[in-house]
Amino acid sequence: MEKRVHAVIYGLVQGVGLRYSVLRKASELGLSGYVKNLPDGSVEMVAEGEEELIKELLEYIERGIRWARVEKIDLEWSECQGKYRGFEIAF
Repeated sequence: MEKRVHAVIYGLVQGVGLRYSVLRKASELGLSGYVKNLPDGSVEMVAEGEEELIKELLEYIERGIRWARVEKIDLEWSECQGKYRGFEIAF
């Protein structure tokens, strides 16, 4: 089932390659959306695609990015909007 998640990722998440790692993994999983740094030091991500694949991406963000230290992820799930073509780093 296709879903959409809006996530805000907190911790040591900027300047550690998190956005590029998320881009690579999300693209590998066939998800669409974006990831970007926020002014408060957190990272925002929107991902659309199969719910199980999004959950796999979230697990990767929590545990698989070597230099990042994720303390918390706020999630907001909703229905897929089909708004994005591919996954990108937004600025």
